[in-house]
Amino acid sequence: MKLQLITTLAALAVSGAALAQQQGVSKTEITVGTIQDLSGPLAGYGKAVRNGMLLRIDEVNEQGGVNGRKLKLITEDSGYDPKRAVLAAQKLVNQDKIFIMAGHIGTAQNNAAMPVQFEKKVVNFLPVTAAREMYEPLSKFKYALFATYFDQMRAAVAALVKDKKVSKVCAIYQDDEFGLEVLRGAEASLKTLNMDFVEKTSYKRGATDFSSQVARMKGAGCEMVVLGTIIRETVGTIAEARKTGFNPVFVGSSAAYTDLIHKLGGKAMDGMYATMTVPHPYLDEASNPIRFWANKYKTKFNEDPTVFSVYGYVILDSFIQAAQKAGPNLTSDSFIATMDKMTFPADIFGSPEGTFTPTKHLGSNKSRLSQIQDGKWKIISEYFKLD
Repeated sequence: MKLQLITTLAALAVSGAALAQQQGVSKTEITVGTIQDLSGPLAGYGKAVRNGMLLRIDEVNEQGGVNGRKLKLITEDSGYDPKRAVLAAQKLVNQDKIFIMAGHIGTAQNNAAMPVQFEKKVVNFLPVTAAREMYEPLSKFKYALFATYFDQMRAAVAALVKDKKVSKVCAIYQDDEFGLEVLRGAEASLKTLNMDFVEKTSYKRGATDFSSQVARMKGAGCEMVVLGTIIRETVGTIAEARKTGFNPVFVGSSAAYTDLIHKLGGKAMDGMYATMTVPHPYLDEASNPIRFWANKYKTKFNEDPTVFSVYGYVILDSFIQAAQKAGPNLTSDSFIATMDKMTFPADIFGSPEGTFTPTKHLGSNKSRLSQIQDGKWKIISEYFKLD
């Protein structure tokens, strides 16, 4: 009996010590960090992601938190600059002592920040980028949720080439890891048809003039243009093309799947295609659960939610599910062990089921195709089947 008591006390002491040593977890609080673009070219995305996260945190805190602990979100602004993302990560990890980095936006920004996090065993959880580096090479500190840019384009480009019967395909892409991932996926897709790009042209992050790139693609006689672009580069490229009488098939990735494209670009954006997973929540055609959710969002932030608000909400909801399941003694190790056998069911927003194992850190590689028709995105395909 005495030996059993000593063993129990020793076990309690060890678990107490582990808890005391676990960064970002106190008796009453779990600290979550995120890095968003709140002031740069993707501020329209970054603010929506942050707001979606805040809404889910408010809900769970009102219900008593996660295993009795309230969630606290600390947001840093990268301005979509990888150097600023490193500084933001250093502050969040070393000064704010976050438990987890959730929903960090941007490919180059995540790649720059992850080494800072991993030094302190801070997991990079479901970043808002679909680059393969977010789960490859396999690391216990990396988890991604949605289909990669590579797989999105690998599936969509060949399907559209065959459907539209085009023979000349071009690409315009951001000259960084994001743009290159879109380009590589499209190249892999064209290869299955024994095709290659007839013209490739790039731009630097933050560019606003795309006239020379459009002129090159028009000169090459392109019938389809793959867009490794995001918001203003998508609008700028298509608007410039329309102005010069150049009207190829335009197809972008999920990075360009946003209502901001048709809101900013107007009628000229009609006909554009983009790959996507979760549909934009148009409220006039939404289900009752989404309308209820959107009303809560609008009450809190005084604006309608976007698909990026949904991403933020789903990312935090996924963290809550996993942290809850990890139990009251929340550590990096217990969270990772839980994530490695986690399944996130399909949700009200249209996200597909996400499953994780110790050797599979991408939740789902499912994507589908959408098109802007009469100033709104319409889903026009089922999920692509990828080998």
